[in-house]
Amino acid sequence: MRDSETFGVEKGHGEEVITWLNEQSKKLGMKLEARLYGYAISTKNFGDFEMFSWIGDVQMARKMIIKASKRFKIKVIEGGYKPKEKVFRMKKFDFAKVKRGEKTIGQIEFVSSRFGSQWEIQDEERH
Repeated sequence: MRDSETFGVEKGHGEEVITWLNEQSKKLGMKLEARLYGYAISTKNFGDFEMFSWIGDVQMARKMIIKASKRFKIKVIEGGYKPKEKVFRMKKFDFAKVKRGEKTIGQIEFVSSRFGSQWEIQDEERH
C-alpha cells in the first residue's frame, strides 16, 4: 500500500469528489481510501485546488482521479511522481500532473520540509 498527499481537486468540489471516490472504491472492491486534510493551494496557471490524501494502490488512485475529473468536469492534480535521483536533500520533492479528463494540461513541482510541513508549489508549467 502506498499513499500520497499531492493529489488535488478543483476548489469547491473536494467533498463531493472524495465521497464519490470512496463510494466507488467500496463498490468496486478496490483498496483505496481518500480524505481531505484541510489544505488548499493556489496556482498561477491552473487555479485553486483542495488537496487530499489517499491510501491504497497508486494505479487505482490515478485511474479514479481521472474518472472523477471527467465525471465532475473539473481539473485535478495527480501527484506522487518522485524525482529519480537519490540525492539526500534537506527538503522533500514531489511532482504532479494537472489534468482535465485524460489530457495533461501542466505540471507542478512540490517542495516540503523534511519535518512535516505542508506542501508548497516550487514551480509550475503549462503544456
